[in-house]
Amino acid sequence: MANPLTVLARALGTKPWLMGLAGGIIWVDKKLHRLFKGKVSLVALAGLPSLRLTTIGRKSGLPRGTNLLYFPHEGDFVLVGSNWGRPADPAWTYNLRSKPEAVVALAGKEIPVLARELLGDEYDAMWTLLLAFWPGYSMEEKAARRVLPIFALKPTTR
Repeated sequence: MANPLTVLARALGTKPWLMGLAGGIIWVDKKLHRLFKGKVSLVALAGLPSLRLTTIGRKSGLPRGTNLLYFPHEGDFVLVGSNWGRPADPAWTYNLRSKPEAVVALAGKEIPVLARELLGDEYDAMWTLLLAFWPGYSMEEKAARRVLPIFALKPTTR
């Protein structure tokens, strides 16, 4: 049986007021991640694919982790730098541009990945798929007043 929260989450994801709750949602998600050792997130509870991305800070050189919604596509993890509709790209996008090697954690299992930013026709084709997956990206793009970056993260072997 499909998770009924998925339909609710997709509907709420198109409501502008949800962006105003970003700080609280991120705070709760971090607490859940710590408490359940990476096996529970708000996004996952809603039946949506979520991961924890760990990048290397481009300035600090330190590991930086963030929980994100992702779109599974042909074996890759596709991420959108929506930053909840804020005007600047999220920090993880700058980190991936600086050092594309990263780690994705799914339900606590770590997977090394290599990130690639999508551009041009490839971006346009993926954007269409992403809007069908998460319609709220359109609202976030309008609020941000910028093109939302898209990254495909391909699993690698160590």
